[in-house]
Formats: sequence, structure tokens, C-alpha cells
Amino acid sequence: MDRKLTKILRFVETAGVLFAVFDENDVLVYANRLYREAFFLGEQEYPYWGDIMRRNFEARRGTVISEPDFELWLQGTLSRRGKVPFRAFETDVHDGSWLWMTEAVDEDGWMVCIASDITQLLVKDRSLRQERDIALRRSLTDDLTGIANRRFVMERLSDMIARHGAGANAKPGCFAILDLDNFKQVNDRFGHFAGDRLLVDFARQISSLVRRTDCFGRLGGEEFGLVLPATTGAEAIAIIDRMLAQISALRPFPDHPEFSCSCSAGVAPVIPGEAQSELYARADIALYRAKREGKNRVCFADLAA
Repeated sequence: MDRKLTKILRFVETAGVLFAVFDENDVLVYANRLYREAFFLGEQEYPYWGDIMRRNFEARRGTVISEPDFELWLQGTLSRRGKVPFRAFETDVHDGSWLWMTEAVDEDGWMVCIASDITQLLVKDRSLRQERDIALRRSLTDDLTGIANRRFVMERLSDMIARHGAGANAKPGCFAILDLDNFKQVNDRFGHFAGDRLLVDFARQISSLVRRTDCFGRLGGEEFGLVLPATTGAEAIAIIDRMLAQISALRPFPDHPEFSCSCSAGVAPVIPGEAQSELYARADIALYRAKREGKNRVCFADLAA
């Protein structure tokens, strides 16, 4: 191993901070001793981040997760995790310690996590900070599906437009609106509770196909937004075609195995100098064209609405 790299790794191991690297699929690539001890990882374990959280939640160790429904918490967290280049936050650990964590994400979706133990700092304000963090998280989460809400999606859309305007990416990026077909008929036939179940299943299915660098969330009703940074139109259509195929194969109601659903989508590429509202409008027009042309398909927007 290169002498400089060896020295860097030695610093990482002895620096007194938790240090880990995850790839674009959120699989652990490297973790120092302190990180492995804090999250109960074996020396040669390189699991998916969600699996680390799941098994520690079940064992009541590692990060304190106050939500009773772990899977819903995980889905919501994954819909926001790694979607911004940098974030810092506080987290509680079951052993009573308190960590200040930072996450830095590169353009390929790899993430570096660094955490410091700040248990002795400002302990008296700890409850207030926890309440603030919970309130902030909920303000960015859709109550029904647990994924990112409209506010978070639109913030990520603004980020993508700003990065393109600064010339940071060779590829412009795209925005898509996905809409469940014939959703009103589902409510009329099976009831609103079944409609809610379908929305939750739809969000879970699409979330499983979303890349680290993308952002998927609920815009409202049966409409969902997908922000695809550094993605060409052809790439965006290929991604969404896979999503539509997965939704077509979904059988959401065990009592009605004959029932299947579908989804339509409109995709618009970023145009330099275009306002967010104009980009959104072009994606919306493309969505309605997909509906008119028979549904269960994706249409690409014209360059001018």
C-alpha cells in the first residue's frame, strides 16, 4: 500500500472520531474501529446502511430511533439521506452518548460520515435539540408514505437547477412527475383506506429503484416528483421505464389478485436560465400527454412549454 495512504488510514484510525465511507448504493466500504464499535460491526463486515440500522433497532443499541414503525422510518430517512452535498446533525446512542455527525456526498453518490462524541457539551439543551430535530425531520416527510414531501423535493429541484446554472455538471439533469393511473377508481371501488395502502406500496416500490443521487417524494394526492441530477433525457426515460414496469407487476390487494395498477410520467430536462416553475410546468404537460396517449407510459417534454 502507498506510504501516504497508509499514513492517512493510520490517522483515521487514531483520530478519536467515528469515520465511515459508503458507496452509491449505501453499502459500507470502510469504517474505522470507533465507528464499528459504536454500530456493532464485525471487523470484516461491509453491510448495507439500512441493515445496520435495522439490526441495531431490533437489538435496542446504536442510534436511538424513537419511531415505532422502523420500516416507515427507514423509508423516509432513505428518501432524504445523501440528497444534499453536506449536512450535520446530532444523534443519540442507546449507551447514553451523544454524537455530532456530518455527511459529505460526492457527485457519484459516495458518502463520507464523520462523528464526534459531544456528550459532555451543552447537556442541558439536549432535549430541546432532539425536539427541534424531530420537528425538522417531520416537516420534510410525507405523513402517509413516510418518504420525502413536496417541500423537500422542491428544495432538491432548486439545488439541481442552481448546480446546472453554475456549470458544475456536464449533464443537465431532469425532473419527472409520476402519477398513478385511475386512482379515483381505486378509491371508488375499494375505499379510501385501500387507496392509501396503494400510495404507500407505490412509494415503497419506486423508492427501491431510486439512486442515491436522485430524490423521490410525494407532491400531493397521487402525484410524485423525481429529481434526477446529472442525467440525460434518454437515461431518465430508461430509469422511469423500469419503475413503470415494476408498478405494472404490483398486485397491491391480496383479496383482489386480479387487480393491477399502472403509472404515467412526464419528464423535462433542465434548460439554462429557466425558472423552477417553468421546468415543473413542462414536466406536468408531458405527464398529461402520457395520460392522453393511453397511460402507463412516460413522455418527454418539449423544450418550450
